[in-house]
Amino acid sequence: MIDTHCHLDFAAFDDDRDAVVARAAAADVTRIINPAVDLAACAAALRLADRYAGVYAAVGIHPTSTASFSPEHLTAVEGHAGHAKVVAIGEIGLDYYWDKSPKDTQRNAFEAQLALAARLDLPVIIHNRDANDDVMTILEQWAAALPPSLRERPGVLHSFSGDMAMAEHALQAGFYLGFTGPLTFKNAEDTRRIAAAVPLDRLLVETDAPFLTPVPYRGKRNEPAYIPYMVERLAALKLIATDEMAAITTQNAERLFQLS
Repeated sequence: MIDTHCHLDFAAFDDDRDAVVARAAAADVTRIINPAVDLAACAAALRLADRYAGVYAAVGIHPTSTASFSPEHLTAVEGHAGHAKVVAIGEIGLDYYWDKSPKDTQRNAFEAQLALAARLDLPVIIHNRDANDDVMTILEQWAAALPPSLRERPGVLHSFSGDMAMAEHALQAGFYLGFTGPLTFKNAEDTRRIAAAVPLDRLLVETDAPFLTPVPYRGKRNEPAYIPYMVERLAALKLIATDEMAAITTQNAERLFQLS
């Protein structure tokens, strides 16, 4: 299995990072994608990709980190993207929940990084919070102009929290949808209804660790070893065997991020 979104570089893992990676492998989570949130995180993600064979990186500027975004930031992201284990640009997007960056600044940074991803032939990892309409308007315009090599794998809407209409638009534009711990929460029927409707070949599993810990560990730090809980829930929703869902989501991640 593959955890397609884990912030392994965050301080929450400083005391036991080796053990976290080992527990993931013991749970058959053999690969982890570590997306960055700012330039310091880009560098940290690359160091971890060098350190662990099964860890890969995505580089980019998170929307809440874009207040001072400049052409120099974009140049730095491009430089980091040249690393052999960078598999995506991300996480990028829009966040209207936190008031940490003006909306226009967020949108400019988002569009600039999308253009970079297209130029580098890399998929994108999308963050969206309370910005459904703007995110999809920008993504649909971007995806429609992609070269053939990227059109079938433009990226993933990470920890999907939009409505069914947004899911349908994203799928039509070629995107994958990633599901995290809330899929297991008691009050997340809407999320499960959407996940059940997503075609099997567009489903991804992620932890967003150290956040969004699934039941039965909710309230504790999340980690990649908990990916099986999302796989099990998706399998139940799709009425297929857990092993089959594990294989499907693994193949999907390999296809999207071109992992061997």
